[in-house]
Amino acid sequence: MGTMDKVIRVSIAVIFIVLYFANIVTGTIGIILLVLAGALFFTSIVSFCSLYTILGITTCRTNNL
Repeated sequence: MGTMDKVIRVSIAVIFIVLYFANIVTGTIGIILLVLAGALFFTSIVSFCSLYTILGITTCRTNNL
């Protein structure tokens, strides 16, 4: 997972958390956003997204010699 991908994931997670705790999004949708925020944070921390592996996507640059 590339650096830009991590930054985007964390940014989206922060937005979801702010929306929930500012009571802009509540109820079931709010809970879903919190779960998604947790998943986005977790995948950013471990630098691995299983969905990317299944789909064969990579956002990490490699140095080809």
